[in-house]
Formats: sequence, C-alpha cells, structure tokens
Amino acid sequence: MEYKEFGRTGHRSSRVIFGAAAFWDVTQQQADKTLGLLLDHGVNHIDTARSYGDAELHVGPWMKEKRSSFFLASKTGMRTKEEALAELKQTLTRLQTEYLDLWQLHFLVDPKEWEVAMGEGGALEAAIEAKKQGLVRFLGVTGHGVDAPKAHLKSLEVYDFDAVLLPYNYTMLQNPTYTQDMDKLLGVCSKRNIAVQTIKALARGEYKPQEKTFATWYDALSDEESIGKAVHYVLSNEQLFLNSTGDITLLPALLKAAEKTIVRPTEAEMRNLVKKEGMQPLFT
Repeated sequence: MEYKEFGRTGHRSSRVIFGAAAFWDVTQQQADKTLGLLLDHGVNHIDTARSYGDAELHVGPWMKEKRSSFFLASKTGMRTKEEALAELKQTLTRLQTEYLDLWQLHFLVDPKEWEVAMGEGGALEAAIEAKKQGLVRFLGVTGHGVDAPKAHLKSLEVYDFDAVLLPYNYTMLQNPTYTQDMDKLLGVCSKRNIAVQTIKALARGEYKPQEKTFATWYDALSDEESIGKAVHYVLSNEQLFLNSTGDITLLPALLKAAEKTIVRPTEAEMRNLVKKEGMQPLFT
C-alpha cells in the first residue's frame, strides 16, 4: 500500500481510505472480518458518517484496541450549530472514542443549506468550537454532484478546511465544466496543502429498476480488470486519495489493484472500458 501525507495534518494516510458507508447494513462479524482485511493491506484511515446507517456502531468496537492504528474521520449532515454538536456527541459515543481526527460538513452543496451551515449559528461554528474543545483535530467539507467543486471553492473562501471530498472518475471528467471546476479546486488545494479525497471510483452508472446487485446505491464495476483500471485512473493523480467502495465484497479487488504498480490507463483504454461496461456518469 502506498502512503501519502494527508494534507497538512501530519498523518501519512494510505492512498486508499476505507469508506465505512460499506457498513451501512452488515453484521458485526462481517465488519470484524473487514478489519482484518484492512490491517492486512495496511489501510490506516477510516471515513464514516453519522448518517451511514450502523457504520459508526460497527467501527466503534475496533477503537478499544486499534484507535491509534487509524486516522478516524466522520461527518455531520446537520446545518445548525446546536444540531451539529449534538450529532458529534452521538458520533463520539457510537465510535467509542474521545476525539475524531477529522470531522466533515457532509454534502454541503445546496446553496440554501450552505448559507445556513456557514452563517451565524451554523454548523461551521460547531466545527470550530469542537476543534477548540479538542473533540476534533481537523475539519473538512464533502459534496456530491456536478456542483461539488464549485461549492468547495466557495467554502474554502470562508474557512481554511483541512480536507475536501468529492466524486472523481473518468465518466464525470468527461463533463468539461466539472473538469474545469475540479482543476481549479485541485490548484487551490495544492497551494494550501489541503487533502483531496475522492469517491465513486467504481461507479458504473445508475441501477436499472430491479437490477440492484451491490450494497452501493449506484451500479458498480465488479470485473477485476475493470476495477484495476478505474482505481489506477484515480491513484495515478498523486494529489488524490481514493475512498473505497460502498460494498465490502468489492473491497478485496480494489485493494489488490491499489497495491500494484500504479500505471495511468491511456485515453483509449478508458474509452474501451466505458464501452465494455456501459458506463454512464452518476451526476449530470
């Protein structure tokens, strides 16, 4: 596993971050088996959220003995200071820890929600207060959709977040506007040493009715060769971290791909992958 400084935090994180959304609806036995897999592959960074079903509850038992082994991140979807601090208290209890390494304002893209969260009495004030109290060490912001890069740039004008998270894959980057906005965001993050986490590397497209196969809310690549190309497409950009798949059955193939020598697929190879898999952008 390759490691890289996670922005300005001083932590050398595995390039693959375990996305605990995969624990939305699993048993503790399945979760504990996944812990063994993560340790075997050297993954030392976990990203979860209060809104991910039972995910925090499944990660919590690991923290009794393995807290120092992981950079632990979670998120709040609350937009007011009072609600966000209440949710943070729940998160810390569920994760069985006294602090988070990273707490993120989740899915902060909608303009109206952004105004509330970033305004007086908003979630940003909760994040700053939590950091002062030592409940969280670093702060971040996350987003989905084609407006995520723009929203993050706007957020970074208000507060100097330590990390951002947003979609990054070949099909989304075929959108010229998204690519342009992404390039601007990556430039700002590089200049200010802000960690960039990416999601949806294995996204194949939306599910067709009654064809749901994986725990992910979207259809995912499952062929090992296809997974390899998608993973290498992301990790070949040395600025990026890759948050893993939302289905634990796909995790071994993703980790296997990440541990191989990273070779960026050619444009022709990616076009062939899109054709072979029938890939479509999740967000338009």
